[in-house]
Amino acid sequence: MIQVAINGYGTIGKRVADAVREQPDMEVLGVAKTRPNFEAETAVGKGYPLYAAIEERADQFGEAGLEIAGPVEDLVDDADIVVDATPSGIGAKNKELYEEYDTPALYQGGEDADLVDVSFNARSNFEDAVDADHVRVVSCNTTGLSRVLAPLREAYGVEKVRATLVRRGGDPGQTSRGPINDILPNPVSIPSHHGPDVETIFDDLDIDTLGMKVPATLMHMHSLNVTLEEEVDASEVRDRFADESRLFLIPERMDIDGSGKLKEYAHDSGRPRGDIWENCIWEESISTVGTDLYLFQGIHQESDVVPENVDAIRAVLGAADADESIETTDETMGIGL
Repeated sequence: MIQVAINGYGTIGKRVADAVREQPDMEVLGVAKTRPNFEAETAVGKGYPLYAAIEERADQFGEAGLEIAGPVEDLVDDADIVVDATPSGIGAKNKELYEEYDTPALYQGGEDADLVDVSFNARSNFEDAVDADHVRVVSCNTTGLSRVLAPLREAYGVEKVRATLVRRGGDPGQTSRGPINDILPNPVSIPSHHGPDVETIFDDLDIDTLGMKVPATLMHMHSLNVTLEEEVDASEVRDRFADESRLFLIPERMDIDGSGKLKEYAHDSGRPRGDIWENCIWEESISTVGTDLYLFQGIHQESDVVPENVDAIRAVLGAADADESIETTDETMGIGL
């Protein structure tokens, strides 16, 4: 069994821990937190050994009635691999720790691409991460764009991508985020960072991205225009997308007209935390004019990278090939709305 350490048990870390627990070839060795809070208590309640990420704060856990298994250094030393799910910028500081104990590590999309050996998306470049020591699972938006572009590139070739990303102001628990009552070009400059980030997966891709932030917490929304290298009927694209396990085509009959109903559907379907691991593409939005393809897709920023982290674990350790890993992850997590 692959022994997985998770450093950071917040929005992403707690979801990765639960996903790892479902895998037949993995175990959660432990999770590390910087301070006791409701997430630390939840981790203990789920039976995850809890480690102190900051030595000076270790006593705080005992004072809060939480038993710790030791310092994060012990967790890293004993693990086969570490999933660093700490806030942006902290992973870069932790790299020295992982190198000290010769433990390969996964980082999240908030870290710089030059920190790692390879940026990762399971559908697009699984093999590139095999035997790498430091791998970055790209951000929620880059994951969503990579998933939809990979089959298009393979089937038709892609000449140009133009994407407008309407981004939530913050996650539901990020009470300090905004805007409260505004619509912000973010950034005002073009391209946004998302286009160059997608190019860390597809280095020959021509892509321009624009970003906006709106007063919402549920999901991101992408308006996508892809110029293909050949003309194709929209129905053919729909059929091709339907074969992709991590693309969910929202049929018109379901009357899901936005992120709110999507999240309600996820809750009603029994998804943990109402998570949506797939890209959610409005089927009726898929249209073509000549070689130009258009669509709208929703991206659940809290969860779409979770199966990618699971697959990246197997890739780094050479535990499975892409098809085997994706199939196992999808089956155990229940991916496929």
